[in-house]
Amino acid sequence: MTKGESKGGKLIERVASGVAWSIGEKIGSALLQVVVSIVVANRIMPEHMGIIAVLSVFITLSQMVVDSGFSQTLIRKAAPTQGDYFAVFRFNIISSVALYVLLTALAPYVAHYYDWPLLSTVAPVIFLVLPLNALGVIQNTIMVREFRFAHLSTITFLSTLISGIVAIAMALMEMGIWSLVGQRIAMMAAKAMLLWWHSEWRPRRSESRGALRSMAPYSLRLMATEIITSLYNNISQLFIGKIYSGTELGYFNQAQKLSNMPTTITQSIQSVTFPALSRIKEDEEKLAESYRCVIMATAMILFPIIAGLIATAKDFYILLLKPDWHPAIPYFRIICVAGFFYPLSIIAYNILKVKSDGAIILRLEIIKRTIMTAILIITIPMSVKAIAWGIVVANVCEMLLNITASRRYTNITLWRLVRTLLPIALLTLAMYGIVMWVGINLSEWSTASRLAIKIVAGIAVYIIGGTTFRMESFRQTIALLRQILSKR
Repeated sequence: MTKGESKGGKLIERVASGVAWSIGEKIGSALLQVVVSIVVANRIMPEHMGIIAVLSVFITLSQMVVDSGFSQTLIRKAAPTQGDYFAVFRFNIISSVALYVLLTALAPYVAHYYDWPLLSTVAPVIFLVLPLNALGVIQNTIMVREFRFAHLSTITFLSTLISGIVAIAMALMEMGIWSLVGQRIAMMAAKAMLLWWHSEWRPRRSESRGALRSMAPYSLRLMATEIITSLYNNISQLFIGKIYSGTELGYFNQAQKLSNMPTTITQSIQSVTFPALSRIKEDEEKLAESYRCVIMATAMILFPIIAGLIATAKDFYILLLKPDWHPAIPYFRIICVAGFFYPLSIIAYNILKVKSDGAIILRLEIIKRTIMTAILIITIPMSVKAIAWGIVVANVCEMLLNITASRRYTNITLWRLVRTLLPIALLTLAMYGIVMWVGINLSEWSTASRLAIKIVAGIAVYIIGGTTFRMESFRQTIALLRQILSKR
């Protein structure tokens, strides 16, 4: 074995281990979040969820400004210095405090705009997540660079667990919307403390002159791209809350939260593969094949989960949520459809982040958001359901643009990607058909019994189909699981 092959093998092992830890944590955290969401939702009003949804848009955009793309630049950089880390940490803290003050001052005007007086009371407390989050950005970045995904996964899960306990306790004490606020604050506070506990890095003043300036071109392009993306991903919620009602926004937001499990798995794959792909970006053949394998594995894992959620949505809602939330079922199903395209889009986006200087990413975002603007103009006046379908169309367009642009940096053809994904899509469609058929024929059964049989039938069809047709994606997924388990 050559030295290069040895290094490549070690990188694959580290990526496989990182993906396993990250996916395990994401699934665990997502399931925990679902449980917490169900318990809390059954004890609050839908309009309370709408208020938190609007405030969350401001928090998300502000966190991107606080980071300004510098963490991604540090991950991509060959050898960041202590000065680089200190400069970014100082920027994170100063910008987070400044944004906290600004948003708190603007909160009464936002509350007046939506005619939600409670918003101005909640805002100063929930906006504390900004400085709390800024405290741990550098520690998190260093752990990602060092492939310490076991530590990161443990930290994230423990933070989710702690915040979930806080939210449930507050909900059981009939604290209403404050249970959601407490969950967000507890999550960020616990994560910051655990990151500091597990990281040896501490902010020490060192030579950092020009550090931000040298990183700024790439970082600020990423920030601009991510802000535009996030704004368009969330802007529909701002309109729903104003044009329709806080209750409708609550339905829409709850549907998004419950359909987020596949998205969290995608994010875990993205967070692990970005530093890994950065290390092999000069090897064109290895980069192209790694790109294809990541897309294949992601589709193999996520497609059946998404299809299963759509097929069992009504049963889940009836079984777990009070009738007040049942109007959210159509939104949930539609938003799940969008989840088929998001993973493929985000993996192609990783290739652009790894290989480009950021300029093409910004140009693509302008094109995407022009399309999204047109979609919003058409759908917002129609209905909330139309807005949800608009999100699906936007995700399809984004996926096609990202994949097309990524071909500039890899030698993998579009037809090869289609051939890779087609067997998975067909098997998923067959699984969905069987699950729906089971549901129709067991319509007289109890909800719990029907749901259990649907889940067992879906899993059985998927496993039997993957084994019978000897699908490449199925074989590789099983081989990867065996490899990971053998390392434990």
